Amino acid sequence: MTAFTALSDPFDLTGTVVSADALHTRREHAKWLVEVKNAHYLLVVKANQPKLQAAIKALPWKEVTARRYDRERGHGRRETRSVRALTVTGLGLDLPHVVQAVKILRHRTDLKTGKVTRQTIHAITDMTAGEASPQLIGRIARAQWAIEAVHHVRDTTFAEDASKIRTGHGPENMATLRNLAINTLRDAGHHNIAAGLREVSYTPFTRPLDLLGLPLTCDAT
Repeated sequence: MTAFTALSDPFDLTGTVVSADALHTRREHAKWLVEVKNAHYLLVVKANQPKLQAAIKALPWKEVTARRYDRERGHGRRETRSVRALTVTGLGLDLPHVVQAVKILRHRTDLKTGKVTRQTIHAITDMTAGEASPQLIGRIARAQWAIEAVHHVRDTTFAEDASKIRTGHGPENMATLRNLAINTLRDAGHHNIAAGLREVSYTPFTRPLDLLGLPLTCDAT
């Protein structure tokens, strides 16, 4: 609770939709966002809230007519997403200000191997159906996934969570440098960042400069 509010408190969140993973799906967070910060929330529900998760899973999802389908292809895979939203006011879900429950189904097909993976995500929001359609909810959820994906790469490839740099602007500066490395490698066509780093390491004095478009200069004096 302390970290969540401390990080968010300096910002004017009026009218802003704050999305968060299940770690932050707590009664006090939902109440603080709506009542103190005048914000909205979209919070993921997982097994750490078993009663809430069970209640959402038991909702009549097959009868829901408010839904959105999206398909896209890229990064070596094809993905189909469906977003369903259901008004739950008065159904007694145990979270302050909750108005809609959300069910997102993600189907991914690896274009090389043909392997299909499926993921079901449940979430809740204080926004009404008029304020947040399934299409808008899908966009908000995808924006959060993009942030989580970047952190996952920074942690697994650069061991960010184990970094000893913890004071001043050091963590922020290092995160910026890691993002620069990731984005530069992706712009150069590397989908696997770890493999891209290994390739760059073979010519460490020239390849990084080439990727950044910087000339190699030598001082002859």
